[in-house]
Amino acid sequence: MDGNRRWAREHGLPVLAGHRAVADEVLESLVEHAAERGVKYITFWAFSTENWQRDAKEVEGIMRIFRHVIHKRWQRLHEKGVRIRVIGDISKFAPDIRKSLEKVAEQTKDNKRITAVFALNYGGRDEIIRAIKKAPRITYHVLRKTNMTLDTLTPDTFGSFLDTSGIPDPDLIIRTGGEQRLSGFLLWQSEYSELYFPNFYMPDFTPEKLDEAIEEFASRQRRFGK
Repeated sequence: MDGNRRWAREHGLPVLAGHRAVADEVLESLVEHAAERGVKYITFWAFSTENWQRDAKEVEGIMRIFRHVIHKRWQRLHEKGVRIRVIGDISKFAPDIRKSLEKVAEQTKDNKRITAVFALNYGGRDEIIRAIKKAPRITYHVLRKTNMTLDTLTPDTFGSFLDTSGIPDPDLIIRTGGEQRLSGFLLWQSEYSELYFPNFYMPDFTPEKLDEAIEEFASRQRRFGK
């Protein structure tokens, strides 16, 4: 979700105004519209492992926005039948945020309308490293002790240790703001994802723009290497 700060500057607003606009005016409408279109999973990369390096006041402000979204906006999504999942290393967040994330995931786990995934303190390389640490049985020494071979390690097996276990790989990845790179987003899962790089900023992401992205996606031929 790129371009929040640039959007705020171009509108003569404080930096946090862009983040607030997305939280209060964009996310819910996109989730609802995606559900109406039949989309079953939609993921928002809200905070990366590198974002901690930003100005301390901005990070503090983003944490306040997270608290507001979790308690207010996500409750509204729950009432609308949205299941919420979180990917990323949430251990780095303050205890109250961490507990709230765990609570809302548990509260919404049986909702069926659409799954909204929020990537928080997420980085693609970090996810892969954490997956390896969670799966010690694929390390060299354990492989020897159990008589396993590397031939038994499959993409599906490794994928089960990732944050996105149980979530299908993304068909379409949209990066707003005009930058044409993924910056580490879903490195493992994006192998055959279609990429879409619009010039508008995230606070300007309307349901109509989502329709345009879906239309563009529908026009592409996906061969999956075949």
